[in-house]
Amino acid sequence: MDNLSPAQRHKARILAERAAADAAPGGMTGGSAYEMMLYKLANDRRSLSAIQSMERKIEVKATLLPEYQDWIDGVLAKGNGGQDDVFTALLVWHIDCGEYARAVEMARYAVAHRLTLPDQFNRDIPTMLMDEFSAAFLKGKLAGDPVAAVEILAQVQQLTEHCDAPDQARAKLLKANAYAILAVLDRDDAELLKASQLPYAEAAHALMDRAVTLFPGVGVKQTMDRLRARMIKAVPG
Repeated sequence: MDNLSPAQRHKARILAERAAADAAPGGMTGGSAYEMMLYKLANDRRSLSAIQSMERKIEVKATLLPEYQDWIDGVLAKGNGGQDDVFTALLVWHIDCGEYARAVEMARYAVAHRLTLPDQFNRDIPTMLMDEFSAAFLKGKLAGDPVAAVEILAQVQQLTEHCDAPDQARAKLLKANAYAILAVLDRDDAELLKASQLPYAEAAHALMDRAVTLFPGVGVKQTMDRLRARMIKAVPG
């Protein structure tokens, strides 16, 4: 769809809007436009399955995502909460490809309407969000921009706060959120904290404390001890 004319893109968006609007809340999205998107997604998945390298898979996914944006825009604009396996699969793809702001936008809709992931994912959406966003910071590219990470992880935490999910998954998200705050505090490589930074340090410590309460093996106790010592030695400023 990246090569479509403006008129063709407009038509694709309208078709997506109609399919999303026609689906009853909690029912399945249907219609020829949806069937075409399911068919395209299945073909793209088959192509991806032939690639062994995870890095290369993500690169290919990134080239495919623009072809789905009209569909996503249509669902977000007119959707009533009908189950859409294309939309939810693409939510995961956006996280994989580092398109975090778009993923949060999609996640907000998916959580609000209690959508589910296609069967092959074996998780519900709140748990997936906790797992994948925490990994994106603790092990992935989200760590490259701590300021953006703090905002994104806070949004995911707020979005999933009242969802049922495993304690371990929630603890990992809390840990990632806390570590992102610490990464912002430590951007100047100064060991001593300033008094003006104490509210942020306290927030990070509270997040880690809650994480330990949920899952003692989350692996933050030493970081908490070091942070507490730094907070005690904070200097004016």
